[in-house]
Amino acid sequence: MTVFEEESGRPAGMSPTVGTSWLRSPHPAVVADRGGGVVEFNAAAVGLFPEIGVGSWLDEVAPGWLAEAHRRLARPRTPTADDAPLRGHHEGRLLRAHPTLSGQGDVAWWLVDDSDLVAAEEALRTEQERSALLAEASTQLQASLNPDRCLEKAASLAAAHLADAALVIAPPVRNRYCVVTAVGERITRRQVAMDPTAVPGLAEALQGFPPVPARWIDPAELPEWAVPEGFDGTPGSVAVTPLPGHGVPAGVLILLRNKGRTAFDASEELFAQLFATRAGAALSAARLYAEQARVTRALIAELLPPQLHHVHGVDFAGGYRTSQDTERIGGDFYDVHAGADVDQESLAVLGDVCGKGLEAAVLTGRIRSTLQALLPLAGDHENVLKLLNGALLTARHTRFATLVLASVSRVGGRVRVRLTSAGHPQPLILRGTGEVEEADTRGTLVGALPEVTARSATVHLAPGETCLLYTDGITEARGGPLGSAMFGEERLRNALAECVGLPAEAVVERMQMLAGDWVGTGPHDDMAVVAITAPHTTHLTAVNGRTRGRYTA
Repeated sequence: MTVFEEESGRPAGMSPTVGTSWLRSPHPAVVADRGGGVVEFNAAAVGLFPEIGVGSWLDEVAPGWLAEAHRRLARPRTPTADDAPLRGHHEGRLLRAHPTLSGQGDVAWWLVDDSDLVAAEEALRTEQERSALLAEASTQLQASLNPDRCLEKAASLAAAHLADAALVIAPPVRNRYCVVTAVGERITRRQVAMDPTAVPGLAEALQGFPPVPARWIDPAELPEWAVPEGFDGTPGSVAVTPLPGHGVPAGVLILLRNKGRTAFDASEELFAQLFATRAGAALSAARLYAEQARVTRALIAELLPPQLHHVHGVDFAGGYRTSQDTERIGGDFYDVHAGADVDQESLAVLGDVCGKGLEAAVLTGRIRSTLQALLPLAGDHENVLKLLNGALLTARHTRFATLVLASVSRVGGRVRVRLTSAGHPQPLILRGTGEVEEADTRGTLVGALPEVTARSATVHLAPGETCLLYTDGITEARGGPLGSAMFGEERLRNALAECVGLPAEAVVERMQMLAGDWVGTGPHDDMAVVAITAPHTTHLTAVNGRTRGRYTA
């Protein structure tokens, strides 16, 4: 046992030539001569090297790496970079040794325990790597709004950075679970009918409850579906973590680690939860987007103008361009409701709702649905407009609309068109001579006033003649050489006059092309146009004693 002097506070026999302040240092200090014999030491050194004493040999009481460093430094030589502090282990501790040469061959060694410092540095480095991984994972997971791709990306990232294999289980659909597995770079997808209670914590995780500790899960009891093909042997450790979503669970992440590796510790389980939080948010966002996209597609399909065609011996064609090229629906609309047979009138409708974009498109859908419900009354245009006006006045919105109704039927070799305008631009009639006429129909708009009035007009189209319905987006389109002139009715009339003898589709394409060229890339309103054309007769046939023409579209 080492005996300390009462007055100096240093071990008995220690030379008094060195100041006593270093003896009170909390860090171990040892002075050894050129031969490696211990000359002096402080009390902290005794706690580190219990066998130390004055005259003991350094290689007998200290670790070998320190004794070897002392022999190297004690030799007469010029100091070099090797004299810098060095590190080594002793009884589970990481020590940093700082040498000080006396000039007479003695070396004073100051020893600092770096175990906590290195552990902190390692923990900091690990956290930095994990933070970088989480940031990269978030970027990759949010790069796609496709739910299937998001599932695969979550599984592959987890297998690459968190475990040897990963399974991502989506919420069940009709008692079947979509399971995406990743082993290395191999990703598989399958539908599994499973019992979630077969894996401890899985049923709870699917409901969004916190995960159970990995130590509670026995890997040997995993069901066959939970060990993916390509995984080596039996898993040595399993972690089950919920994927939190936006209000509802987005699924579950199962991590598998090989038997030869250490089990998941608490910090790794916490990191898995942080990863799962980001994966769940990305999956939930992707599913929400997919559902909204599905609903949007269904609604837009109902709001898009229909494809017009040949109906009961009459050619119909329509064209539509929204105010924004990035949108598909807007405030202009048209429809053609075919009569039950050739003897009944078909109803064509073209309208313009106040406003643009989605809000206006919602009202067009309401108007179109209301008009379809009023088809049995289509023979009386004024009554249809009154009923439609009443329906719009009771709605929550404050928008109004203009429209024109056209009841179309075949009469012998000609086409009869009964037109009624409700605050809408008057339809244009293109005669076979190239003359363009205005249909004599006027009326008040709908959805604004308690009462509506309208005057109808009936026109007859000879083969090759066309009735053109259009919205004010055509005539009010601004552009041209100076960029501010309106297309106007006169240009529209002149353009229509050049379409003598053209089929309905060609007339519509011509009008759209001219209006589009006029506005160029400038702003414009919604533009819609419908052409009703009496086709040229090819030959006649007799049906039930009545002569009818057969026509080409």
